[in-house]
Amino acid sequence: MSEFRPTLRPALASRQAVVAADFRLSPLPEGTIVHVLARPGQEGVVSFLGSLAGAAPHALRPVSPDQWFIIRDDPTPHQDMKSLFAALEPRATGVDQSHGRVRIRIEGKMAQRALSKGTALDLDPSAFPIGQSAATLIGHIAVHITRVGPDAFEIIVLRSFAESLWDDLARMGLEFS
Repeated sequence: MSEFRPTLRPALASRQAVVAADFRLSPLPEGTIVHVLARPGQEGVVSFLGSLAGAAPHALRPVSPDQWFIIRDDPTPHQDMKSLFAALEPRATGVDQSHGRVRIRIEGKMAQRALSKGTALDLDPSAFPIGQSAATLIGHIAVHITRVGPDAFEIIVLRSFAESLWDDLARMGLEFS
């Protein structure tokens, strides 16, 4: 792991939260996002990763077979990140994505309806319960979405698409403002 540490400006620093009675869009802290790739055939990886992810709800999120995100609101110091990567070996490999991905929260009674304007994902709570995650598209932008509450979703997007996605989500919620 390189000793180089870039100085980051929050990707959505120029955007103001969108707040209405039934719809809220807000940027989340640019904390820690680690993409974990498990070695094929590993047993008990989810419980092992859960112990490394911590006690925060939804800190471990499935991405695809044998892949997960570990999410933290706070940045992870360099030495702690090295310790996390060492703990993953040899069962899995971690890639720090904190600098390359942004988290956005959309919540409120109309959040599901607003999101449904941009994705084909079935967001009904019976099909997409709290804790469920999926990789999907919102418009033309690839995202990772997790239901984190009855009327709340967290979206992870590549940093270079964050402003464009923000603008799309704000437009999707205009009718609820």
